[in-house]
Amino acid sequence: MRGSPVVPALATAALLLPLLGAAPSAAVAPDAPSAPDRLQRAFAAAAAEYHVPQSVLLGVSYLQSRWDAHGGAPSVTGGYGPLHLTDARTALAETPRSHHGEGGEDPRGDDARARLRVGGSAQAPTAASADLPARLTTLPKAAGLTGLSPESLRTDPAANVSGGAALLAAAQRELGEPLSPDPADWYGAVARFSGAEDSATAASYANDVYEVIRTGERRTTDAGQQVTLAARPGLAPDVSQLGDAGLRAASAAGTECPRSVSCEWVPAPYEEFGDGDYGNHDLGDRPASQRIRYIVVHDTEGTWNGVLNLVQDPTYVSWNYTLRSTDGHIAQHVKAKDVAWHAGNWYVNAGSIGLEHEGFLTEPDAWYTEAMYRSSARLVKYLAGKYGIPLDRQHVLGHDNVPGTTTATIPGMHTDPGPYWDWRHYFQLLGRPVEPTAGRKSSLVTIRPDYDANRPEYTGCETPGEPCTAHGSSEVRLYSDHDVKAPLIKDVGLGGTPTTGVNDLSSRVSTGQQYAVADRWGDWTAIWYLGQKAWFHNPRRSPAAVPASGRVITPRKGLESVPVYGRAYPEKAAYPADVPAQAVSPLPYALPAGQKYVVGEKVPGEYYYAVTFDEASHRVVRGEDQYYEIQYGHRVAFVRAADVTVSAAR
Repeated sequence: MRGSPVVPALATAALLLPLLGAAPSAAVAPDAPSAPDRLQRAFAAAAAEYHVPQSVLLGVSYLQSRWDAHGGAPSVTGGYGPLHLTDARTALAETPRSHHGEGGEDPRGDDARARLRVGGSAQAPTAASADLPARLTTLPKAAGLTGLSPESLRTDPAANVSGGAALLAAAQRELGEPLSPDPADWYGAVARFSGAEDSATAASYANDVYEVIRTGERRTTDAGQQVTLAARPGLAPDVSQLGDAGLRAASAAGTECPRSVSCEWVPAPYEEFGDGDYGNHDLGDRPASQRIRYIVVHDTEGTWNGVLNLVQDPTYVSWNYTLRSTDGHIAQHVKAKDVAWHAGNWYVNAGSIGLEHEGFLTEPDAWYTEAMYRSSARLVKYLAGKYGIPLDRQHVLGHDNVPGTTTATIPGMHTDPGPYWDWRHYFQLLGRPVEPTAGRKSSLVTIRPDYDANRPEYTGCETPGEPCTAHGSSEVRLYSDHDVKAPLIKDVGLGGTPTTGVNDLSSRVSTGQQYAVADRWGDWTAIWYLGQKAWFHNPRRSPAAVPASGRVITPRKGLESVPVYGRAYPEKAAYPADVPAQAVSPLPYALPAGQKYVVGEKVPGEYYYAVTFDEASHRVVRGEDQYYEIQYGHRVAFVRAADVTVSAAR
């Protein structure tokens, strides 16, 4: 998130639904507690009991949770179990948890201006006073409909499935529709189940559910359950039912969103305040003035209502879009032509669009719903197509991939969306699945562990030094030798001894990132990483990476090493007299001769000068120096084109 290391600000910033810890659920089928089909049978039983087509129940559940139970722990919105039944008052009564990172990232990351002092103004509601929308209280309603206890609905997956079926049947009756065996007759009930208050959001959700039913799905869940939804390719739901659902019409006026998502305009203010200060973004003329190269994926470290309050505060920071967990609804805040303050690196800010996703990175079970993943992927595909942004991990960045601008800023850079964001699934939804692109002996690899089976130990999610809940992860750990007992790879920019802390990026690579192979040893592969040879376990039967093709850079002949930069700024001679020249500061890293790093693209030295409220003084400075973006460590970096040689990987 844009200001998440500033813990006191966010701790008071309307964090509506702090997460809960919950014990794993008991076995849901006493007759066969370890049977891998018990959840499938629970769906069949609930569908029969409440006269809901099983395909509808399975489709809704897939969109909510991909059929995962998350060990009985709730989502960021207080949702539980495979049907994501929400019990926000229970969540609200718990003690708020701390937020990720305790660094001091300046979200603007612009040396030409004084450091931005972030302070949130929104206040968190109390459990007694909170006026919660219906979408956040579906579990108590399900308890009333089924006679099951709220505790069982929270912790028992079979009970949770029954609760979801009861809610769907109730919605069907409220619409005056029969409990038909034909899934085409349930469109209105599915739209109502979303909890959306407007017809556009409800329709977007229902359309996704029916897309899942048409294509079918098969998956092994986080609890080892094997669930299958048979494809119904010709299914055409009765969309006219939406007109009887009693939902308000929503306007997408002013938004820059594809028609396939629900979107509203909630503007971030461009206002002056105080002694010549202003916020919370800069006006621009992108892409005419400069290219939009990046999309940056964040998590909010807060909940929908509180975060929307913050982005409308001129003294806070900004980002372009926020995505809601429950249904994937999108709010746009800053136009693509303008520059939001979100990534902590002014070069990246000036060339990027920032997306905040409702969630918490330090909570393994603060799960991101399928509805949010799908909505986000549609938005990213739309933006990538409109602005010519390549759909790869050097252009679709996590906030944790954005480099520090100078040596001093490295320790404070943010670490979201963290190891629990499912990059492999996300890129499948983007239509760019992470696949092998070369033969087995290729000199490049793309990181691609099995998310569900890959469960590296992390610590510090709740208590410093204490293990986090075991959970699927997109990330792979790096060692200084081909041995899990070897020391972890050290990041000199962070200093100290590397740890397994959930926010310690010293020795981690993430799905979709590409690296040059430095060595191999049995089931281990070494890559060039932060100027070092870094090893990861990569057995053939369950590989953590796949062969890749691409281009690499290495220091130009005659150079022992070349400097590495966190931004691609122009040379001093490029600045006009009325624009202060920005320092081209190397980071405390080097790219030694003999090492190779994967190239993203060649970029110009560029600086967007925008330090006053009057946009007439804003201008883009572009120099003669050219840079290559590279995958250097967990974060990307830049090297001067004149310092390196580019070649095809072999």
